[in-house]
Amino acid sequence: MNGLNRRRLLVSTAALTAGLGLPLEAHTAYGADAATPSAYSERSRTGRKLRLRAAERDYPATLPEHPVNGEESLPSKIASYSKGLPHNDLGEVDVTAYAQLIHALTSGNPADFEAVPSAGERKQLGPQGGLAYDLAGPDPFKLVVPPAPRMDSAQGAAEMAELYWLALLRDVRFTDFEDSPLAAAAAADLSTYSDIRAPKQGGRITPQTLFRGNTPADLTGPFVSQFLLRTVQYGTLRVPQLHDTVQPGVDYGTDFAEWLALQRGAARSTQRDFAGTRYLQTPRDLAHYTHFDVLYQAYLNAALILLALPQAAVQDRGNPYLTSKNQMGFPTYGTPHLVSLLAEAAIRAIKHTEYQQFYVHRRARPEAFGGRVEVHLRRSPGRYTGLLHEEILRSEVLERTRAATGSYLLPLSFPEGSPMSPSYQSGHATVAGACTTVLKAWFDESYVLTDPVVPSADGKSLVPYTGAGKDSLTIGGELNKLAANIGAGRASSGVHYRTDNTAAYTLGETIALELLREQKPLFNEGGGFSVTCFDGTAVTI
Repeated sequence: MNGLNRRRLLVSTAALTAGLGLPLEAHTAYGADAATPSAYSERSRTGRKLRLRAAERDYPATLPEHPVNGEESLPSKIASYSKGLPHNDLGEVDVTAYAQLIHALTSGNPADFEAVPSAGERKQLGPQGGLAYDLAGPDPFKLVVPPAPRMDSAQGAAEMAELYWLALLRDVRFTDFEDSPLAAAAAADLSTYSDIRAPKQGGRITPQTLFRGNTPADLTGPFVSQFLLRTVQYGTLRVPQLHDTVQPGVDYGTDFAEWLALQRGAARSTQRDFAGTRYLQTPRDLAHYTHFDVLYQAYLNAALILLALPQAAVQDRGNPYLTSKNQMGFPTYGTPHLVSLLAEAAIRAIKHTEYQQFYVHRRARPEAFGGRVEVHLRRSPGRYTGLLHEEILRSEVLERTRAATGSYLLPLSFPEGSPMSPSYQSGHATVAGACTTVLKAWFDESYVLTDPVVPSADGKSLVPYTGAGKDSLTIGGELNKLAANIGAGRASSGVHYRTDNTAAYTLGETIALELLREQKPLFNEGGGFSVTCFDGTAVTI
């Protein structure tokens, strides 16, 4: 691997810290003396100490083990990511080509990445990003994500069944789930799985809990977060969140020859005419949104929505300027601080994602799982006996899918299928976890958002939400729901499993918390942040 060796960096850092030999001083306001050599010397020593302490925290002397689920040892690498590499006619990767990918990931040599064979036009998505160093926040090698469910496990079967049902329900409005026979059938079938980790009511999945996130707030009120519906005050612009749409009922990758071309990296693109716009109201809408959103777009919009509210009411109580008589925050604890912190958290989340995806887990995308099901049941019967769990093979959703599409392949909402990177964990969801954590730290999570809305039947306008939980939609709860909505968009497109998202929310949350902890000693004002984590734990920084 090119560049400075991590262990050498740690040794150099420790030596420099010892050489300084100074305790960390509190911040000092120098006033007129700030330009004097002695004053600057003291400030310089303090600043260096702060950076060194951050480096010691972000690059620990002992890096952790990263556990994996062992799927890479399965025959023909059937559960390992291989998109874009040469494949045989059953969609199984050329093991020599796969070994070249592993060699590049092991060596870290840019030339070895260039030597990895490609079978199609599409390129691998940023694998070297996981090797990047950073000057702020935890090193990607430092944080651990638990192993993904295996393809042959009961949990893996349940997650795949959920994606098949999501595909069949792509064009049903969320507001219609409660009365939809198809949603009722999905809930009933998914409730039979022995290891389904989706939210339940009375021990069962219901149309009201179907495809929702796992926090209590995800089950309160409408499916779609208020932060994806409300008008955004973008400077002098008032931007209604009306989105362009794609044709309902049009799915991709259900013909085996086309599926095989996608596994080999064939290039496809979505045709967009921008003629019809509406508010997000179906799983396909969420999928389309997450197909073209820009990294932290949803969270910047959420920040702008919240910044348009009375700040004395909605800001976190730890903001020191809430009690100031003659000051307001700007580069610290102010709007520039917030919006730049969202961007910082987002890019670091993506670096961590690339490390976990390519260098640790290499989980096959759901579309590849669907190909194994199709091969096992039709193309080469019994080929993967013992490698696919019986609960997915006997699920009614497979026969419903074949009746609708002619195959057992997972219907995809993107013409090109998944991105050119492994599945676990989701980059979108890692960014969601990081950015919603920043927003929960910045704003008062308990503040209730009044006058909630949902899309009208045609999706062209917003109408008042009058259902259960209408008076209980808090900032914190709707931010958790926003993260879950982004994850649901990736799941409903067929490119990520549920645990790709849930593991990523936690990883992103940890990245953001460590960034906040790293920043806190830098500020002259004092103050702090408080966050309720996705698991309900309260954290104060």
